Amino acid sequence: MTDDRYFYPDLPEETAILVGIEFKSDPGSFDVLDSLAELEQLAETAGVRVVGETFQRISTPNSATLIGSGKLAEVLDLLAENNATAILFDEELSPRQQREIEKAVKNEDIKVLDRTALILDIFAKHAHTREGALQVELAQYEYRLPRLTRAWTHLARQAGGGTARGGSGGVGLRGPGETQLEVDRREINRRIAHLKRELEEVRAHRQRHRQKRKTASLSTVSLVGYTNAGKSTLLNALTRLAGPEGKDADVLTADMLFATLDPTTRRVKLPGGREVLVTDTVGFIQKLPTTLVAAFRATLEEIAESDLLVHVVDITHDNAMQQASTVGEVLRDLGVTDRPIITALNKVDLLPDADEVAADLGAEFKDAVAVSAATGQGIEELLSRVEAVMNRNLVTVEALIPYDQGELVNQWHVHGLIQSEKHTSDGVLIRGKLPPHLAAKFRELEEQ
Repeated sequence: MTDDRYFYPDLPEETAILVGIEFKSDPGSFDVLDSLAELEQLAETAGVRVVGETFQRISTPNSATLIGSGKLAEVLDLLAENNATAILFDEELSPRQQREIEKAVKNEDIKVLDRTALILDIFAKHAHTREGALQVELAQYEYRLPRLTRAWTHLARQAGGGTARGGSGGVGLRGPGETQLEVDRREINRRIAHLKRELEEVRAHRQRHRQKRKTASLSTVSLVGYTNAGKSTLLNALTRLAGPEGKDADVLTADMLFATLDPTTRRVKLPGGREVLVTDTVGFIQKLPTTLVAAFRATLEEIAESDLLVHVVDITHDNAMQQASTVGEVLRDLGVTDRPIITALNKVDLLPDADEVAADLGAEFKDAVAVSAATGQGIEELLSRVEAVMNRNLVTVEALIPYDQGELVNQWHVHGLIQSEKHTSDGVLIRGKLPPHLAAKFRELEEQ
């Protein structure tokens, strides 16, 4: 197997030169300098200290080295001047580009990494559940597979070695043998197949769990947004204010990219008394590796199954609109654009002119609410907005519930809205609204 240290930074001792690229034909929504600033944040999260950076605007990528030969020479000079131990590219390198740059570096101790490798390293660090670890491991192996050649340039043979002029292969061992590279590739393919089987089991388990939730009639809300927008802090604030026990959701919050990966779900009571499940999901980022999107399919399906999305936007960020656009692109890729969306413009407490900024940005979004997950500002309004959107799909029902079926009254309180409640000699006469499938259940009760 290859050495993991080649693929991933080794925390404190690592220093790096950053290399940004802007394609003239497709500059992207982020300015190259802003993208490099984000790459530096990713490096810091992975434990790498940035000691220099450069960028190049090019029409088309160099098929061999991504950047031009002159810029590559400049990068190598920066590497030597700063005694750095790694080069981090802001674009994904093809296996060939990575090999050619490594040849130019001429030092096997210097790592050549791209944005994808860096994100994979961070995900590996922050995945704490079995599911998260499986997902990250699958993405790592799929990334590594085409990049094995550097570690085995000697192509050492495990068997064979005998030739017509002599040799010591031995009976049954003569012939071409098998390269270490081929052994590694076969082993990784075997591991990938195993991980996919395990993740299918996880996916099936999640599906069964979601089905149970639907049976229990608990509607679901997913918090989505750019990494570090404050989703986990918002979930804590929602459960502290409206959770069954009034406590935080105990979700890790930190001022770093991808502080939490594993989804956390908590019950939250809306102002009218109805309960919903709110899930904190993994944060998105520009240039999110396709291998990660595929590997995290089981987790991302939580978003696809939600009744409502709350898009959390950090309105203090200079690239708030670009980040929001990136989230929109990922949601389109996931095929969930048909879900109702409320936008939570977060961190308003950090703005001196919060009302003005929130009004400007609010005009860009549908159903926008200015909030501060840190101070609690706007949380009650957000809950009211969630309730209003969720109630749009409720069906009006009137039912007489016998006294010996009192649990149905409680079910109505939790999952629907009660407009009137009257105790009669035969039971409790309730008029109100319910989710469609529960409405059918109560109508059946009336027909009995």
